[in-house]
Amino acid sequence: MDIAQASNPPIPVGRHERRFWPADPSAPAWGRRGGPYEVFIPDRIANRDFTFGGEAVTAIADAAKALGRLSEENPRIASIAALGRNLLRSESTASSRIEGVQISNRRLARAAYMHEGGHHVDRRAVEVLGNVQAMERAIELGTAAAPIGVADIKDIHRTLLRFTDDREIAGVLRTKQSWVGGNDHHPIGAPYVAPPHEHVEPLLEDLCEFMARTDIAPVAQAAISHAQFENIHPFQDGNGRVGRALIYTILRRRGDIAACVPPISLVLGAEPRNYVSGLGAYSRGRVDTWCGRFASATARAAREAGRLAQTIEDHEASWLAQLGEPRSDATVRLLLAGLPGQPVIDVNAAQRLTGRSHVAVGRALQQLQDAGILRKLNERKWGRVWECEDLLRLIDVFEKRMSTP
Repeated sequence: MDIAQASNPPIPVGRHERRFWPADPSAPAWGRRGGPYEVFIPDRIANRDFTFGGEAVTAIADAAKALGRLSEENPRIASIAALGRNLLRSESTASSRIEGVQISNRRLARAAYMHEGGHHVDRRAVEVLGNVQAMERAIELGTAAAPIGVADIKDIHRTLLRFTDDREIAGVLRTKQSWVGGNDHHPIGAPYVAPPHEHVEPLLEDLCEFMARTDIAPVAQAAISHAQFENIHPFQDGNGRVGRALIYTILRRRGDIAACVPPISLVLGAEPRNYVSGLGAYSRGRVDTWCGRFASATARAAREAGRLAQTIEDHEASWLAQLGEPRSDATVRLLLAGLPGQPVIDVNAAQRLTGRSHVAVGRALQQLQDAGILRKLNERKWGRVWECEDLLRLIDVFEKRMSTP
């Protein structure tokens, strides 16, 4: 049975107010007109009770189990931290893709290497790298003991946009009307018109109070917080990516994720209409419909992340056999364990990963190149840099599978 069919009756989570937009003679002819429009003002949820239909309850419980299994898994060979960085990149790439920013995993891995070395990186890649860092910041906030505040949400947004052309609005709450769809000059006829700017900060303070609660299932809390944040739409740009980052603040704070980030945005982005209609269902009071869909996406993301961990472990076992089963403290073995998190690597990065000398890592990199595990990139362009094509291919296959409805 579809989740929507088993939902509780809708309970309003906000109200519409009618406003009037004045005509703007300075706008292009098609954007000059004025007229009535309706804003949506979300209700406060800090102290609100939420109940869910049977199917939503089942989906939320299944998601919690899947997240638990992912956190408990400890691959024998693969570094769980390295896998976590890979999944974080996949989540950030998918979250950016939902907003129309397209970039491949290979391109992002190369850009991360270039950016870390202080080299020029293309604008699109920098935008997604900002999303990776915003996700890392969101998870840090979830790890900290202090409850998240409005200043923390601003900090996530600042981190997201600090390397982009929009850095002047980074971390700044909007001071004018915002809407989704329609045109750039007026909200008349737009599918969604956010609350007027004077409501933004009080609603964010209320949301932060809700995020501090411990009496609601973490997956449901993450789903509601994300939908409420999207309804508030507090920033001029970047709301979707910040809203999806907050999912991980909550799941980390409540202990549902540890080192690995299940790429929920990959699943949500696979069916964008279902994602948008789910958020719309929340706005219409169908909270359990949205929570059920979100929980199903979370469960799938966690299961697939576990499969990826096993696949990478199998590949590493094969590579170690190919290398003659080097001893546990061998530099080449330590380097293999770190490759999932840094598939584009040079000697300096290899030293940071392994803690070994320049000579030792140089020898290990050569071993991996001779075995065909690493491929040297064009020296004229890159210098002495290697790339693990097999790992990048695994992530591409993983992302393609996850992006299929």
